[in-house]
Amino acid sequence: MMLLSVALASSWARRHTLLFIVLTIAFSVMLLLSVEKIREEVRDSFNRSVSGTDLIVGARGGELQLILYSIFHIGQASNNMSWTSFELIKNNKQVAWAEPISLGDSHKGFRVVGTSASFFEHYRTGLQKKLLFQQGKGFSDLFDTVVGADVARQLGYQVGSRITLSHGVGKTSFSEHDDRPFSVIGILQPTGTPVDQSVFVSSQAIEAIHDGWQAGSRIRGQQLSEGEIRKKILQPKELTAVLVGMKSKLGTFHLQRQINNYKAEPLQAVLPGVALQQLWQLIRVAENALLLVSACVVLAGFIGMLAVLLTSLGTRRKEMAILRSIGATPWHIISLLVFESTLVSLVGTITGMLLSFGLLMFAGPLFELHFGLFIQSAGLSLEDLPILLGVIFAGALTGLWPGYRAYQMTAADGLTVRY
Repeated sequence: MMLLSVALASSWARRHTLLFIVLTIAFSVMLLLSVEKIREEVRDSFNRSVSGTDLIVGARGGELQLILYSIFHIGQASNNMSWTSFELIKNNKQVAWAEPISLGDSHKGFRVVGTSASFFEHYRTGLQKKLLFQQGKGFSDLFDTVVGADVARQLGYQVGSRITLSHGVGKTSFSEHDDRPFSVIGILQPTGTPVDQSVFVSSQAIEAIHDGWQAGSRIRGQQLSEGEIRKKILQPKELTAVLVGMKSKLGTFHLQRQINNYKAEPLQAVLPGVALQQLWQLIRVAENALLLVSACVVLAGFIGMLAVLLTSLGTRRKEMAILRSIGATPWHIISLLVFESTLVSLVGTITGMLLSFGLLMFAGPLFELHFGLFIQSAGLSLEDLPILLGVIFAGALTGLWPGYRAYQMTAADGLTVRY
């Protein structure tokens, strides 16, 4: 207790100098915790992008490419699959449900997804979390559309808003389906997944808006009115991918093997969990690089504290000598410096925790708006405790060398005024 009171008094006497060290450690811990939290949220965002889907089926190619365009809506398929193959999969006795995915159009930079009305009942995110509507309902009419939370927020849409789709996936398109406007019938609740940035229409609507089109352009003289379009049998001929839910997990690998060996056309079926893990392995390099940079910043903070403690020993020679003269042992001197460094590390760590919490609370909506990253909680988790304890322990170790240097100073050397 005596050593602790001496350490507190000594630190308070040098509070102006130590304040900058505390701030350095605080900002280092803030950066470390913030990067770790964002890393966790990015990983969780990947993992919760799709849940409850047992297989993803598409044209044969790369597994990562298939999951990128079917789930994350990044890139395009090298080829489509036939609607006949989709119906064979859907009617398989082992399949509980199968949802078509048709891509290729966009709306002001957001991907348009053609699917069925039952997609919103079967698709799950996170831990089997069902898609919920914050406004409206699923589409029932040919020209109804459902938009994700980010689409509605950024474009200011409400139920009843009228929109048109664009041919292609660029933010700027010169081929507008402006003769086939859609009505927003529903707005989904935020999920922190690519669903938030998607516009959903029916597969039949995809056929309807492309009737009279060829190679991305309208065919003159073949334009039908909306009434004529509604009378047609809008049976899709092909689609991009299929999301499959099985009745029994045991049948998943059997059906996967059947699809991969399908002779009528080259198809592939992938397990979403396996593909997601492969995708995460590819981006872990950037994740680890961010973590390494944060750790280096923390290390720089401790090096600064070590330099300050060593530099201050020159002005504290008398203080150390007086402590030795009144009976302080070498262990007491070393403990005093370790107490001081631990105290500075503890205050800096707590301050860094508060700064990290405030930063994530403030920046959370910005991350969600600009990057689609949904930060569920800005508070501490159990995974953060080893990091914080490690920072405090490293701060305590930083005081060992200054303590040893102080121990080497003799009482006579400390009481002698040096010029």
